[in-house]
Amino acid sequence: MSLFSVFDVSASAVSAQSERLNVVASNLANANSVAGPDGQPYKAREVVFQTHMFGADPASAGVQVAGVVQNSAPGRTVHDPSNPAADASGNVTMPNVDPVQEMVNMISASRSYQSNVDVMTTAKTLLDKVIQMAG
Repeated sequence: MSLFSVFDVSASAVSAQSERLNVVASNLANANSVAGPDGQPYKAREVVFQTHMFGADPASAGVQVAGVVQNSAPGRTVHDPSNPAADASGNVTMPNVDPVQEMVNMISASRSYQSNVDVMTTAKTLLDKVIQMAG
């Protein structure tokens, strides 16, 4: 694995974790909204990752976002007869977003993002040292 492929692998991870952070932010922003843009309760979304090859060398495999899927878990029900979205029983279906799980996802994505930035910084420092030694 070439030192230059480290940048490709880490950059793919930074990009994927950035997408994950955006999805987490969207989920948290809609955690207490009664309806999404389509008028239905918001469904939490999750990022699906897949391996991305940067050549024939399996050591230079990165990651990419395969897609963003909706979580199929049912939303929580809240009794609020005064809400315009309440059904005949006075219940409102809220989003299926678990704020605690989303915060865990945010911390995990943030740490992965920062770790890959650190890898790129270290690789850059190594390349700088090689250039200094060669010159």
